[in-house]
Amino acid sequence: MSTEVKVPTLGESVTEATIGEWLKKPGDAVALDEPIASLETDKVAVEVPSPVAGVLGQQLAGVGDTVNVGAVIATVEAGAAAAPAAAASAAPAPAAAASAPVVASEDSVTTLSPAVRRLVLEHGVDPTKIQGTGKDGRLTKEDVLAAASAAPAATPAPAAAPAAAPAASGAPGRREERVKMTRMRQTIAKRLKAAQDTAAMLTTFNDCDMSAVIATRDRYRETFEKKHGVRLGFMSFFTKAVALAAHDIPAVNARIDGDEIVYHDYLDVSVAVSAPNGLVVPIVRNADSLSFADIEKAIADLGKRAKDGTLTMDDMTGGTFTISNGGVFGGLMSTPIINPPQSAVLGLHRIEDRPVVRNGEIVIRPMMYLALSYDHRLIDGREAVTFLKTIKEAIEDPTRLLIDL
Repeated sequence: MSTEVKVPTLGESVTEATIGEWLKKPGDAVALDEPIASLETDKVAVEVPSPVAGVLGQQLAGVGDTVNVGAVIATVEAGAAAAPAAAASAAPAPAAAASAPVVASEDSVTTLSPAVRRLVLEHGVDPTKIQGTGKDGRLTKEDVLAAASAAPAATPAPAAAPAAAPAASGAPGRREERVKMTRMRQTIAKRLKAAQDTAAMLTTFNDCDMSAVIATRDRYRETFEKKHGVRLGFMSFFTKAVALAAHDIPAVNARIDGDEIVYHDYLDVSVAVSAPNGLVVPIVRNADSLSFADIEKAIADLGKRAKDGTLTMDDMTGGTFTISNGGVFGGLMSTPIINPPQSAVLGLHRIEDRPVVRNGEIVIRPMMYLALSYDHRLIDGREAVTFLKTIKEAIEDPTRLLIDL
């Protein structure tokens, strides 16, 4: 008896997804609720569980295919008895090489899943030189990441390959590879372009002396971590500063809906996080009412789950304001793009010692550039400048965060 495997409900307003990777192949035994495929949606990766225990039958969609919610993508044959038989018939061949490392063959390289292929390109590793731990020696994302982390130590060995190429072909090797954009990357591209096309976007800048925040963090770092079990970072200071400034300039935390302005009496902060599939913006809910510790815990949890690929659709839905910290990658200055339908985004950048004038003297201070991109249709220049100035003042004198100044 066959049981159909259907694309599950993916979240509000999400009607389709892309087959990112088959985790099981026909003939493999599957347990109840065991993931058999990974789907890529506009926002997150979603695993498709088996509805019954048995053996995977047909795969009715291929990697890269677009499938709608409710579509049948595979079948599972009832009864697990067939699985041992299939495994037994295949056992003799692998047994002889069980102790030998499995390295991706040329054939397996051509069937890399989009997620694995993307990591191969991003990290510049040679997939034919990586030991595969997946089914039939296929590469997994973990295999590629492990090879990439070991790449510095292994670079001397592959260096001989380019040297041999000119002798054989007479010219350095040049090649191109065409890879289909993932659904998430397509959505990121569309949304960012839509923001430029729709919003009257403008960016205002200021700089901020981080001395007081750094001193505060250094003074209470160990005590804070011991009490709350999480590190005290800069994001909680900036989140609290945004909440303080948004109270005085509510338009920055609002959005345009048709010919109406929607104001929010809460602050849901979208935190831009780099994930394997691209930039994602999970949300810290009710950030205006959270403590420093609660904010740090929420951000740490979201960041970890973004890297693990376990964010849910609910984690990504909503948000009234975005904070993007390009400083973690060394960015000095940028003009961040609004995350629609929000009306503003705060860009943070790297901290570096710079000469500044204090009390008529030139001194060295740890400075950070702040950038606020905003929709000029809703937010006036005076409001944007005031908002950013309030954040600057709160960071330079954190006591303001405690007494609401």
